[in-house]
Parts: sequence; C-alpha cells; structure tokens
Amino acid sequence: QVQLVESGGGLVQPGGSLSVSCSASGSIFRIYTMGWYRQAPGEQRELVARITRDGDTNYADSVKGRFTISRDNAKKAAYLQINSLKPADTAVYLCYATVSTPVIRPTDYWGQGTQVTVSS
Repeated sequence: QVQLVESGGGLVQPGGSLSVSCSASGSIFRIYTMGWYRQAPGEQRELVARITRDGDTNYADSVKGRFTISRDNAKKAAYLQINSLKPADTAVYLCYATVSTPVIRPTDYWGQGTQVTVSS
C-alpha cells in the first residue's frame, strides 16, 4: 500500500503566495516522477508540474514562471511553491507519484487533494 498526503493550500488573495506539500508513505521501493494536477469545478484535470527523480521538471504554460516544483527523495516528498496567484488558479490540487513497491511495478498513486482558493 502506498499513500500520498497533501498539506498546505487554503485561501489566498490575488498576487499572494503559498506552498503545498505531498508526502508519500507505505511499502515504497522507489519513487519515480512526482507531480501535481489541479481540477477546478466543471473543468478537466490539468497537469500543473512534474519532477523526475533526477530533478528534471515540466510545467504547464499557464504556470511557468510562477510555480516551482521540488522534491526531497530522502523524505519521499514533493513541494509546489505557488507565487503571483490568480483567481484562475483556484482548484483542488492533487499530488501524484509513480511508485514501485517490492511486489508491484511502477504504478501511479494519487493523494486526496488540497483546495487552493484565490479570492479577495
């Protein structure tokens, strides 16, 4: 069993910043890519950012220059720093990780999500 738990998020004014974290636990052999999706009401789930085990990153065009993803392999954690927030960034942010266990090949796991609301 692998669990992902997000923390952070909340209500922020436009132009503000916040960070969200994702911590993995369970029978983990190796964590490959970690990343964040977001889903706003009535919208499709959108990839926001992802980071490989070696630290290579990809970002959605809509967040480039404002969002920064990082990870700590020793802590089995990923972080998303969000700056210059816009109302359009309001969504549930979901962490995912591609994880192998001693008996299961690399598989994607998801957290429950954390709400980020940008409003004045």
